[in-house]
Amino acid sequence: MTQPDDAQLTTQGLEARGKGRVLALACGALAHEILALKALNGWAHLDLHCLPANLHLWPDRIPDAVEKAVARFRADYDRIFVVYADCGTGGLLQTRCAALGVEMIEGPHCYAFFSGTDAFLAGAEDEITAFYLTDFLVRQFEAFVWKPMGFDRHPDLIGMMFGNYERLIYLAQTENPELDARARQWADRLSLTYERRFTGYGDLTTALAQATR
Repeated sequence: MTQPDDAQLTTQGLEARGKGRVLALACGALAHEILALKALNGWAHLDLHCLPANLHLWPDRIPDAVEKAVARFRADYDRIFVVYADCGTGGLLQTRCAALGVEMIEGPHCYAFFSGTDAFLAGAEDEITAFYLTDFLVRQFEAFVWKPMGFDRHPDLIGMMFGNYERLIYLAQTENPELDARARQWADRLSLTYERRFTGYGDLTTALAQATR
C-alpha cells in the first residue's frame, strides 16, 4: 500500500467550511480509523486533514508541521482537534498545541490510546520487552520498519536492534485475518513471540466524540 501524500489525505467536505465545523488534524497513520469512525457515527461536520505518517521517523518535525497546518486551516473551522499523542516529541507537541490554543489527544503514542491509555500505562512495566504494531503498521511494516532500519540489506542488524525484545504484540483495530497473518509473519522474521490483542479504536472513539460535540 502506497502512503498517500498530504493533498490526497485531505478528505471531502472542505467546501462546507464554516460555523460548527471541526477539523481533525491527524497523523496519516490514523486516516482509516478516523474515516471509519466518522462514517459510523455520522459526523458530517467533521473533516480530516492528515500530515504524512512518515513524520514519525523525525518526531522533532511534528510540532512545526502541526503549527503550519493549524495556521492554514484555523480561519475555516470553529475547532481544530490535533489527533496526535506525544509521539516521541518529548512534550514539545503538547507545549506547541497549548500555545496555539488547540486541543490534542492524550497519551504517549497511538499504542496507548488504542489500548486505552490508563490500561496501557498500568501494564507498561510488564511489557517493556514488547514491540507493538497497529493495523497501519502491519500494512506499512516494510516501509516504516524493515527498510528504514536496513533489515532488507543487512539482516544481521535484526539481532542488534531487536535482541532485547521478546514479544511482538499486534494491537488490532479490526478483525482481519489477513492482517493477523501478516503480523505473525513479521514476528517470525524478527524472532519474537507473537501475540494479538483486539483493541478496536480504544480512546480514539471517545476523544473524537468529545471533539465533535
